[in-house]
Amino acid sequence: MKITVAKTAGFCFGVNRAVETVNRLLGEGERVWTLGPIIHNPQTLADLAARGVRIAQEPREAKGGVLVIRSHGVARSVLEEAERCGARVVDATCPFVAKIHGLVQRASREGRFVLIAGDAAHPEVQGIVGHCDGPCHVFSGAEDLEKFSLENKNLQNQPVAVVSQTTFSLSEWKNSLKILKRVYTNAAIFDTICNATANRQSEAEALSRACDAMIIVGGRQSSNTAKLFDVCRRNCPSYFVEDARELPIDALRGANAVGITAGASTPASIIKEVLATMTEIKENQEPNVTEDGASFEAMLEESLKSFNTDEKVHGVVVSIAPNEVYVDVGRKQAGIVPASELSADPNVKPEDIVKVGDELDLLIMRTNDQEGTIMLSKKRLDAAKGWEAVTAASEDGTILDGTVTEILPKGGIIAVTHGVRVFIPASQATASRGEPLDGLLHKDVRFRIIEVNRGRRRAVGSIRSVLADERKALAEKFWETAEVGKEYTGTVKSLTSYGAFVDLGGIDGMIHISELSWDRIKHPSEVVNVGDVVKVYIKGLDHEKGKISLGYKRAEDNPWEILRRDYPVGSVVEATVVGLTSFGAFARIIPGIDGLIHISQIADHRIEKPQDVLQVGDVVKVKITDIDFEKKRVSLSIRALLEEEKAAEASEQE
Repeated sequence: MKITVAKTAGFCFGVNRAVETVNRLLGEGERVWTLGPIIHNPQTLADLAARGVRIAQEPREAKGGVLVIRSHGVARSVLEEAERCGARVVDATCPFVAKIHGLVQRASREGRFVLIAGDAAHPEVQGIVGHCDGPCHVFSGAEDLEKFSLENKNLQNQPVAVVSQTTFSLSEWKNSLKILKRVYTNAAIFDTICNATANRQSEAEALSRACDAMIIVGGRQSSNTAKLFDVCRRNCPSYFVEDARELPIDALRGANAVGITAGASTPASIIKEVLATMTEIKENQEPNVTEDGASFEAMLEESLKSFNTDEKVHGVVVSIAPNEVYVDVGRKQAGIVPASELSADPNVKPEDIVKVGDELDLLIMRTNDQEGTIMLSKKRLDAAKGWEAVTAASEDGTILDGTVTEILPKGGIIAVTHGVRVFIPASQATASRGEPLDGLLHKDVRFRIIEVNRGRRRAVGSIRSVLADERKALAEKFWETAEVGKEYTGTVKSLTSYGAFVDLGGIDGMIHISELSWDRIKHPSEVVNVGDVVKVYIKGLDHEKGKISLGYKRAEDNPWEILRRDYPVGSVVEATVVGLTSFGAFARIIPGIDGLIHISQIADHRIEKPQDVLQVGDVVKVKITDIDFEKKRVSLSIRALLEEEKAAEASEQE
């Protein structure tokens, strides 16, 4: 069993800060009260209670001690009440939550209706609502928001501000954003999901996809832990536990890979306790494979090192059952071949291997005269014959064809060739180290035998060496015909911050980030993704270093060439204002090209600043007055068009 603990499991910054505040006050000899449970974890609360910490429901209850405001924060009215009753207050509100309080306060004072994504019953959300000076509404998710929007259409064109609970579901937030951007035309949207929460949910999502089971550790009252459980259970069986005593041990014993994550209010001690218990389960499991991947069953089979001709029989299949095949071997006993003795592949069914009337060479394993049966094996006789082919291949380097029948938990695969199970370590199973093995299951593969143990009839193979030779041959062929300008179709293999590597079939080339798009981009993923099939051409070849520079963007797509062809000086176009400066406005003529409307060319009269006339997003009609292709500058004018219109009107009046 492989056990993986999420890196983000356990206390977040805000919770840790609040608990440390309480511990510090206790260390200073203070009597400590917390306004509501300081943390949604029963074990920590019990420990603090044993040390004298009391929970107050209202500020006035904290008499003769210090009142700690927990990380969830509280409404402004609660703080005002604490001040009125003279309570000594230490505010441990998480800074990220306090930031939301400030956002909704300012939004309310600006006259905006405040929308809050979250659980209306959660103390953090109640605190946020308590800092709104105007109307607000809490929605639980995209569906709830859609319903509210339909019932309150009057808000769609009103100024709106949107925030979220710091532990809100990432997926629900993304779905809600689609509605917000579609429905509310004047919305100020603030993504206030805590980074720690976002990272925790993202890691839980990825880990649950890679594991057979997930354990989510945390208090039943913890909102963020409940969301982690919801994220994980979509991908694999998941178990919500408060501590190690609740672990479903029987359900976890059969899992090959188990992931552990924990909510923001789960102490490290509880996570360690769960991990220790899981490790005990792991260590008490009976392993069914040796370290090099051979099963004990296979080792038993290989102990049969020789067969006498008297043990071999020839038979005809007379009927097929789900678990065995009946064979007539010309004797008084009924011949039976168990399904497990038909093939080295444990996953195939009898009907996939044989049909009635097939003639088979078989090995007698056991004769039961009392019952009148003979137990037979096809698999063992095939293995004996196949072993000769495998040993011969190890000597002359012959490449063998086989089928992957198992992915081994400890790393590696089993491929069957000529009825022989060949172990292929993970390091030899793929073209490069670290590639996943799951995709190889039931696939046909080609490999060499790199090691043979004749005494134990064990063989080790390598797919990687065959792939390396194939790529070397393809690379040699490529260099023979490669030339600058030649076009290829390839597959994006990997991305870096500076470019994309493309498999051209046996050899990789790189598209530099500057070659991916005529527009300025920050990362190659804005244009291509791993697995994309792309058309490229060779820009440069370095035979000595074996490096290939590829081009992707096409000359005919160069926006400056499009401008030269379709937009000569004097053209009148509609352009979108994309930026404002003290000396003018920049407007997009076509994607990739912005022109400058100098402040003197914005209007037919003197203006103090461009913002007096234009705003970002305005679509304006302009005249192209000059193009400097060398410096890549375009001059635009609104004034020229206004003056032409005035001149035309004056001419008509004459």
